Amino acid sequence: MSKSQRTLVKKAVFNTLFFFRKFPALPYILRWLCISIIIGLLVGTASAGFLQSLEWATNFRENHLWLIALLPAAGFLIGLLYHYFGKDVEAGNNLLIDTIHEPRRIIPFKMAPFVYLGTIVTHFFGGSAGREGTALQMAGAIADQLTTPFKLDRNERKTLIIAAIAAGFGSVFGTPLAGAVFGLEVFLIGRIRYTAIFPAFASAILADWVTSLWNVKHTHYHIDAIPKLEFLPILYSILAGIVFGICAAAFSKIIHWMGSAFKSKIKYPPLRPVAGGIIIAIAVFAMGTTRYIGLGIPVIVESFEKQLPLYDFALKMIFTIVTLSAGFKGGEVTPLFFIGATLGSALSLFIPLPFGLLAGMGFVAVFAGATNTPLACMLMGIELFGAECGVYVAIACIASYLLSGHNSIYSKQKIGEAKNRRFESQQDRSISDFL
Repeated sequence: MSKSQRTLVKKAVFNTLFFFRKFPALPYILRWLCISIIIGLLVGTASAGFLQSLEWATNFRENHLWLIALLPAAGFLIGLLYHYFGKDVEAGNNLLIDTIHEPRRIIPFKMAPFVYLGTIVTHFFGGSAGREGTALQMAGAIADQLTTPFKLDRNERKTLIIAAIAAGFGSVFGTPLAGAVFGLEVFLIGRIRYTAIFPAFASAILADWVTSLWNVKHTHYHIDAIPKLEFLPILYSILAGIVFGICAAAFSKIIHWMGSAFKSKIKYPPLRPVAGGIIIAIAVFAMGTTRYIGLGIPVIVESFEKQLPLYDFALKMIFTIVTLSAGFKGGEVTPLFFIGATLGSALSLFIPLPFGLLAGMGFVAVFAGATNTPLACMLMGIELFGAECGVYVAIACIASYLLSGHNSIYSKQKIGEAKNRRFESQQDRSISDFL
């Protein structure tokens, strides 16, 4: 190498070092962009496959209703699978949250196929469950396998799981902004981990984009009438938010209580979903309707179109609590959307706001109270229903969050900031301490 060439190399090295000193965040951004692209591709593809499978399972069941009679047998198979081969991943979403708090060994990859199979079987045979839990667990199990090849340390691994949760949530619901904030917000009540903000948003946006590339469509909701912002509509929104918060707290408390009841009464785990399956199957055939099983998307859409009866939300709550408490797989969030939307629509009997607006407010506010993620739910409302309803959605989410107390469907959530000064001594405690 000639002297002039050596001089050029030295100059290039100097300029590179100077550039990185001037922009110290660039290596971090480039590294996490690379990781986020991989997460987005893998999780977005997994979510697309899962959503298409779920649609097929739902349509097939609705055309072959005799399958619901086999729900107890299907529950037994799910119970056997997890009892003998999946005890280390049975905690589901709580395992992801626990890993963020205290990273230990890599989340076993088998969590992804196990929860996928368990959820498809649950829906195929008529259980009442959602899809968020499956999407998050698939995303977490897939993404955590990147820990070793990228040589991630303890704190970087926390960021990785947050990004995976954001990608799973954003892609399965088609709400990348809400997904990103949900990942940042869900594990620690009252605080957000801003060091993970770039990976969370990048992963959620990319995963949602990849899911859409697979031509997977998400449900759209429309609110016909939104009143002008005035004192009375705001007051009515607060009242509705209070009701949504009480509903969220009740759901969280009852589902944990019911889960404990199944465990205490039925010692052999595979028999728990058998008992739950018998209850659900008998109820479906006795009522002569499948309105309260599966995801319930048609009923959610209906709640935006007309005023629904009060019993819709209560029956969906009962079906979902029995299904998930017994050990069937799936998520709680889509059923919470159903519960909140139908409750909101029914509240228009007593609260003088448009039923469509109340349905939209309930859709996200009950979810906000049950997961302690008000910011993510505000964004979700705006992404799904439009910015025009943003203030009403925000009021309902905040009121629900505050009124739901220290309850959650995720028992491993920790209290970062207490909702009330009287409870500041409870900071850093887990929700499981209050169950």
